[in-house]
Amino acid sequence: MKMQKTNKWILIYGVIAALLIALHYVLQLSVFEVWNEYVPFLEKLSMSLFLIALIFMVSKIIRKLINTRAHLEGDRYNLLRITRLLAIVSSLIVATSFLFQNLYAAVVSFGLISLIIGFALQAPITSFIAWIYLIFRRPYLVGDRIQINGLRGDVVEINYLDTTMLECSGDYLVNDRRSGRIIRFPNSLILKEEVINYSGPDFPFIWNETPIQVAYTSDLEFVEECLLAATNRDFREHYRHFAAHEWEEWEPAVYFRINTYAWMEAVISYPVEPRDTTGRRNRILRYALALLNEAPDKVQFPEGTLR
Repeated sequence: MKMQKTNKWILIYGVIAALLIALHYVLQLSVFEVWNEYVPFLEKLSMSLFLIALIFMVSKIIRKLINTRAHLEGDRYNLLRITRLLAIVSSLIVATSFLFQNLYAAVVSFGLISLIIGFALQAPITSFIAWIYLIFRRPYLVGDRIQINGLRGDVVEINYLDTTMLECSGDYLVNDRRSGRIIRFPNSLILKEEVINYSGPDFPFIWNETPIQVAYTSDLEFVEECLLAATNRDFREHYRHFAAHEWEEWEPAVYFRINTYAWMEAVISYPVEPRDTTGRRNRILRYALALLNEAPDKVQFPEGTLR
């Protein structure tokens, strides 16, 4: 659907550009000599509108190429934003040159206006500079889960002045699921605060751990085997796109620690995709408890009022 819409706009801008350039040369015919007073103005206007239509047609063609060739969602989003910005800036330059009759005056006027606006709109300009930083340094992309200034969520849009993300966790949840609230913060915040990216391109997983309380009399070796078996089973079933690779550095591990009360904790540490922390923990617990409950002579769970 988006590709058809893009093709439609390419055709529209192409037809408009063709009509405008044809009008520009038609105005030079002798039949219009009676309107000599207005012909230069109309010629310049038609040429300016032709250039603007051409700019937007080229931008649509570039957008089409980006949508068909860019693979990463975040990279594609940034390239589309840059293309749109360049088209708008180029159109403004053409429009300003028409108003001031020559390009030199347009550039000077554009510089003076930019200087005045720079003093009046320091905060938005800082956010725009931060957007340029986001484009080149890429601390996060659309689709990444990040944390900044105590806020955590999934990035859904990066505008020229602000970033929009869907909050996860938050005030009403104790897990990592999306809360349903939308967070918008100015891009300038990334220049002052540290940004934690849970979805970096180099590492597809983050580490998570889930404790299970067992009695001191349990067979710890058997408990470890059950936890590892449950974790590996879930990985094979739900992470099939990674199962074919050798992920030695992402091997799960089990360790034991002493609890404050009268039991110990068997803790399984495992890799998980940032958006699947709650789901993977639940699946591992279901698989592991089924295995542990099958051997009550080897695994005892805490009992009593302190459980």
